[in-house]
Amino acid sequence: MLKFGLIVLWSFLISGGILAQSALDEATTVMEAWLDAQKDYDNLPGISVALVHDQDIIWSKGFGWSDQDDEVPATATTKYSICSISKLFTSIAIMQLYEHGKLRLDDRIEDLLPWYDLKQQYEESGPVTIRSLLTHSSGLPRESDHAYWSRPSFAFPTQEEVRKGLHNQETLYPASTYFQYSNLGMTLLGEVVAEVSGMPYGEYINKNILEPLDLDDTETYLPESEWGTALATGYGAKDRKGQRDRLDLFDARGITAAAGFSSTVEDLAKFAAWQFRLLKNGGEEVLKAVTLRYMQQVHWMDPDWKTSWGLGFSIWESEGHSMVGHGGSCPGYRSTIMIDPEKEIAAVVMINAQGVNPSKYARGLMELFKQADGKDATPDSLQLQTYAGYYNSQPWWPEELLVTWQGKLASIPLPSDNPATEMTLIKQVEGDHFRKIRKDDELGEDIIFGRDEKGDIDRYTQHNNFYMRISGLDH
Repeated sequence: MLKFGLIVLWSFLISGGILAQSALDEATTVMEAWLDAQKDYDNLPGISVALVHDQDIIWSKGFGWSDQDDEVPATATTKYSICSISKLFTSIAIMQLYEHGKLRLDDRIEDLLPWYDLKQQYEESGPVTIRSLLTHSSGLPRESDHAYWSRPSFAFPTQEEVRKGLHNQETLYPASTYFQYSNLGMTLLGEVVAEVSGMPYGEYINKNILEPLDLDDTETYLPESEWGTALATGYGAKDRKGQRDRLDLFDARGITAAAGFSSTVEDLAKFAAWQFRLLKNGGEEVLKAVTLRYMQQVHWMDPDWKTSWGLGFSIWESEGHSMVGHGGSCPGYRSTIMIDPEKEIAAVVMINAQGVNPSKYARGLMELFKQADGKDATPDSLQLQTYAGYYNSQPWWPEELLVTWQGKLASIPLPSDNPATEMTLIKQVEGDHFRKIRKDDELGEDIIFGRDEKGDIDRYTQHNNFYMRISGLDH
């Protein structure tokens, strides 16, 4: 099972610099400083993150507030709505039934759900199958016939209302023609789970997935009694004044299989570690390894060759191999789980606000870890700490972070979409004299640090212009 090899990041300033003992500590120091800044610059109420390598949670932390009004801190164990990440659990349930011979991927939906009566408006269309629903290529409309994403009530339909609404709907495209993301399609797969298994959907998920994987903080609903404390309060997108409305708690009801779960970043980190373990060890744990591998292969490619999907999983290419995962977006919440099966690295990000894509944070975490993984501590890091800290870049850019990075200094603009790709390395020449390292690895511009009357670093000079150190930003 998952070993909690959690590195508890402790970051503070000595002589005005940020302390780091190793390449991995340097990376987590950057992660903390970066996300703390992004939380402020993106005006996030709260954000929780976890980074996984194989069976270890390398780092997890919360920033900001789970509830702004009552100032409840966001932590790595704060619960959030994970919305569409719920679809991964529904997809796994379907594949369990497939493994047990209780359904086939090419079964027609009407053969499994006799009450299904959504109109097929294309005579030439092939059947709407389990496979096409898993890959969002069924041609079904995106939503059930109800306005549940609309304020103020977010009135999600019951199961019976979803069923009755089918009669008023029709397909958008012939089956297996185009990708069309469909909450309705995944909702119907939840109905298939209940129908074929003979168990209520939530009971099946708990018994066959959540309990065996020890996902104790993952639930098939949003626990109302924990809202505002253990369960984060959700906020809307920023308005023109930069303000976010506090949103009421919603209940996905009949759309639960597509969007109703809650979880924590550490629980979804365990979920990612299970996948690494199963793929590496083989055999069977909740699923057969061969089935999970099959789910994470491309089963649908849109005609534009830009949108690909597995069986429940989003799939895309990075560095010559497949990445998998899923995102979630519900009233007041955004989330993502991003998994690199080949390198056994995953990042989980949850935000209790709308209007910001959490994928940029997940990518940044993964790339910082990849740059640090396997590298030893550097002997120069300690004496370079005196130069590390925050510097004022106004009016041209808000601020700049200088950190030790593998025997050098690294300059990172804040805010930054991806600190791993936006950092500039700086090499010490002698004393307070440094030079930037060009992309061709040659030495470039001079950076001269200045000291105050006490001998502490308080600025640096570049191109005859100076940038003052910012005090008071230690964590």
